Amino acid sequence: MTGRQKRHLRALAHPLKPIVNLGKQGLSLETKREIESQLLDHELIKCKVLDSCPLSKKECAEEISTMTEIEVVQIIGKTLILFSPHPEDPKIKFTFA
Repeated sequence: MTGRQKRHLRALAHPLKPIVNLGKQGLSLETKREIESQLLDHELIKCKVLDSCPLSKKECAEEISTMTEIEVVQIIGKTLILFSPHPEDPKIKFTFA
């Protein structure tokens, strides 16, 4: 993903509120399923890493990025911005190269 694409996604994510909270369970199977489900619905989401999470924000970002087709766009404080285009009908399209 190019810097210009990431900048565009950050601009789109600015008004969004965190949808998924990563708490004391960390990145459990249920949490991973919830992230994938929300990305399938919205394509661009914010996740909040709570203080009770056993993993650091960077560890969470690394583990999430290993999941299928999920791009960590940015880490701001304890918030992760995640992007995954819809496999059949992507809503977010890049008109530039």
